[in-house]
Amino acid sequence: MLDIHRLTLLREVNLHGSMSAAARNLSYSHSAISQQLAQLERETGVRLLEKVGRNVQLTTAGLELVRNTEAILAAIERAESDLATSHQRAQGTVTVAAFASISRSVLPTALVLLSHEHPSLQVNIHRYEPEEAVLRLVSRQVDAVITDSFPGTAAGGHAGLHTTVLGTDPMRGYLPLGLDPDDTAAIAVVPWAMEPPESAAAHWALRVCREVGFEPQVAHVSSDLLFHLRLVERGLAAAFLPDMLMREMQSELQPSPWLPVDQHRTILFVARSGAEQNLALNAVRQAVLQAMEHPEIT
Repeated sequence: MLDIHRLTLLREVNLHGSMSAAARNLSYSHSAISQQLAQLERETGVRLLEKVGRNVQLTTAGLELVRNTEAILAAIERAESDLATSHQRAQGTVTVAAFASISRSVLPTALVLLSHEHPSLQVNIHRYEPEEAVLRLVSRQVDAVITDSFPGTAAGGHAGLHTTVLGTDPMRGYLPLGLDPDDTAAIAVVPWAMEPPESAAAHWALRVCREVGFEPQVAHVSSDLLFHLRLVERGLAAAFLPDMLMREMQSELQPSPWLPVDQHRTILFVARSGAEQNLALNAVRQAVLQAMEHPEIT
């Protein structure tokens, strides 16, 4: 009989791209994972890994085994959800990974709602960048992820995940405070603050600027949107900022009519396939949705 723990280790190697990266992510030693996967190869009687330079990659048989492992893990998720349903109430502990602006502006309200409506449920919030959060979800280190996506960018999804749309959040362009919006020469050379270049947010922002007809001069790179806002307020940079952040900071800045005003990001709730009916996760999702729709709740 195949060992589910060893199957999960093989899946981690495939997910993270190397045995060393999987070991770091799981806080295992490289040798411990190597020994477990060697035992898995003996159990299956087929070669699952092959050397490529100083690294390893999964063979065709290894990849097929990982695909089957995804189905097994989804079945386990469904079984756990069914067991949780038998309690007829949300309880236990769930860990949710979320991005910064929703963590500050929405999740505290959601946690208050949950404490009143589901006192037997403990919700832990961890702050991660979207890409890392999804990897931790797939690796079963967190139970759900609240993240965002942007128009025209790939979702970057993984197999075995279930996504629910919670709502949208307008994204508007702001020029540095004090800049004349009619001074096209000054606008053309204004420095911009953007998220890291590999992020979906940065890909979207660059596309929007190019569609307007200019190449933004990216001077400041940070995933901290509050930092972007402070640069705009001090007249130091332009930036695209979400309404969620502007409400949180009670900012009186006005978006620039020179930039598109019809753009938005989509807020997503992501869980592992099979867990989408879990009572605890459903309670968290509903509380977040309520807090987003009624931010005045205290």
